[in-house]
Amino acid sequence: MDRLKLVESDAPSDVRAMMLQLGEAARAAQRRLATSTDAARSTALRAAALALRDRRTAILDANVRDMAEGVRRGLSPASLDRLKLDPSRIDAMAHAIEEIAALPDPVGRMLARYERPNGLVIERVATPLGVIGVIYESRPNVTADAGALCLKAGNACILRGGSESFWSSMAIHECLLEGLAAAELPAAAITLVPTRDRDAVGAMLSGLRGNIDVLVPRGGKALVGRVEAEARVPVFAHLEGLVHLFIDRDADLERARAIVLNSKLRRTGVCGAVETLLIDQAVAATHLAPLVTALIDAGCEVRGDATTQAADPRVVAATEEDWRTEYLDRIIACRVVDGLEAAIDHIASYGSHHTDGIVTENLETAEAFLARVDSAIVVHNASTQFADGGEFGFGGEIGIATGRMHARGPVGVEQLTSFNYRVRGTGQTRP
Repeated sequence: MDRLKLVESDAPSDVRAMMLQLGEAARAAQRRLATSTDAARSTALRAAALALRDRRTAILDANVRDMAEGVRRGLSPASLDRLKLDPSRIDAMAHAIEEIAALPDPVGRMLARYERPNGLVIERVATPLGVIGVIYESRPNVTADAGALCLKAGNACILRGGSESFWSSMAIHECLLEGLAAAELPAAAITLVPTRDRDAVGAMLSGLRGNIDVLVPRGGKALVGRVEAEARVPVFAHLEGLVHLFIDRDADLERARAIVLNSKLRRTGVCGAVETLLIDQAVAATHLAPLVTALIDAGCEVRGDATTQAADPRVVAATEEDWRTEYLDRIIACRVVDGLEAAIDHIASYGSHHTDGIVTENLETAEAFLARVDSAIVVHNASTQFADGGEFGFGGEIGIATGRMHARGPVGVEQLTSFNYRVRGTGQTRP
């Protein structure tokens, strides 16, 4: 890690100066990437994936250091789970990078082509966004995912990982640098901010004198809120995953049980984990107790309304705040609602426009839910934990964008491009 100068305790002015230098270097690197070939970028990614596997021991050692610090700092079990790496998770990172490398080149795609009556031919062609700043917490795998996705789309990136995953991210970044070197691409194409100083975040929010084109925050509500409030450049918003699952009156109980348990408990710390379970009053007598019991028996605390509490004495009384909480833990809120309309109203009132699902055998009801729930991802008869760029065939994702401008849902390589218009003439002049 001697290629990176660690700035752990410099004065704020020193950190800002360093960040401006990183911004200028990233901009210069992006100009080179803009004319690079997909073959070169993909070669870099495959070499980086190989380095991840070769450096597995060093990455795990770095992660042990982060985990020990996390325990000392009192991180929650959910946060420690997001932070933890093991051989299978490193292999998954490497595999995701290889999948990204194998994707079609997103740059140069012909998005539209038409001819005007005067003979002008107008083309809309996909181009890189430029320099992307990514600010994220906890998950060290975001270093690999974000770096790989940005590079594949011809973008340079500046990555500011969470302080809790500092050493793991540094070790992963070394592998990305090795890949860039193998393809003779500039090292500044994937820059990891080499300091935990919070002033680095403020510098990125300022845009680094025009050297950051877009920011992607990935983390908790406080981080995303700060980025949206203070950023001087466009933001791909990634709000909390306050995910709902509605069990409709026409839901098959066994299918519902499997989906509920997977949606909540497969991994509780991911943004696609369901946080609120809504059950149709029409099937409360048959579905409520079995689903609640299955959750509790699996080690999940259930916080419910009066009807849910009556179904199982182990249910804790829910408060108003529970309907607004992303637990990222083995806790779920449960409410009985009066049909589809009430479920949609609840989601509209408390949801975060991330991912919401319905379990039903009634296709008409399912289509109504999919059309009317205004979330980036809506799911019918499947686990909400499929809310993931890798599961969508994107290879990976930088995050789930919950806004409505430019990108929505998993942000993969296609979402990391813009476009320009290319006008081809034969001497036309405008009268």
